[in-house]
Amino acid sequence: MERNPKMSNVLRALLLILILSMPFYSHAQESVSAKAAVAIDASSDRILYAKNPNYKQPPASTAKLVTAMVALDKLSMEKIIKISENAANTPSVSPRIRPGEHFTAQNLLYMTLMRSVNSAAVALAEAVAGSEDAFAELMNKKAMELGAENTKFANASGLPGGEQYITAYDLAKIMKASLQYPQIKEIINTRAKHLASTEGRKVFLKNTNQLLWSDEGLLGGKTGYTKAAQHCFVCAAQKGESMIIVAVLGESVRDNLWHDTNILLSRGYDVLVGKEDPMVFFTNIQDRTMVLASYKPAPSQRIAKKESTYKKTKLRGKGSKGKIDTLKKSRTKPGKSSAVTKKTLEKSKQQNS
Repeated sequence: MERNPKMSNVLRALLLILILSMPFYSHAQESVSAKAAVAIDASSDRILYAKNPNYKQPPASTAKLVTAMVALDKLSMEKIIKISENAANTPSVSPRIRPGEHFTAQNLLYMTLMRSVNSAAVALAEAVAGSEDAFAELMNKKAMELGAENTKFANASGLPGGEQYITAYDLAKIMKASLQYPQIKEIINTRAKHLASTEGRKVFLKNTNQLLWSDEGLLGGKTGYTKAAQHCFVCAAQKGESMIIVAVLGESVRDNLWHDTNILLSRGYDVLVGKEDPMVFFTNIQDRTMVLASYKPAPSQRIAKKESTYKKTKLRGKGSKGKIDTLKKSRTKPGKSSAVTKKTLEKSKQQNS
């Protein structure tokens, strides 16, 4: 049977139109493997790039930014605080603080933000409000004042317990607000520090934020980790004349936090200088096997996984009001959890960093 040349040309044209109309996703979009992430312009709160920006998940230790702000609002940093049994027995990373020891509020703040010591955060909460429950109420009030409407805290540390959640967009706004506190800005930009209790016991702190050693433009940040939240990070960086704030939530591989952050900072800067358009996209969120912070994955494991079912939304104009109304109507629900190996579960600890 002879082919019709005109029909072949029509089919070719239709195929070309179909290909050109398919959504295009840049390498930057595909390589951000965290469940949710956002980059915003600090001067306007304008979203430069986002993936599932309103997806709610536990905050882990990123909650400590609000803990620090409330403590600074209510306490003198010279105040001497006695460590209670409750605070000392809170599950925490090293260095451990002991019941009956005394530290200044300033030193407890360094431990809370640099090393993410949960017991230090609890000690600050008790000094401010008498109990963590009462302190959590102050944290939630502070979050509402900052416009973090999709955020709720249950304790001062971010450890599992009670109803608590945050979104990447809210976390970016919280990071921006925390930079208005000179003490927080100084602490989160400190790589290492020696301090001591009033009794003279010396403590050494090394910041959990690895980017402080590689990015000179980084102003500081806060890490977080629990089994439920997975690895989280929020930071601010100076890029030329502008400040960009990045928040990353739900990353299964610790080292990918730094990879995701660099991608987001680069993407955000490209938007600011006009090389790219602002972008928000949504994916099906599925839980993945978690790699612990102490585990160094092979290169093949560090390749960011592709997400399915993309929804892509371009943002137009310089304002942020219209875009966030759209985002609140387009939340993505998490999918079913995937299997987690028995070995990973046995190694996992309910501690955050």
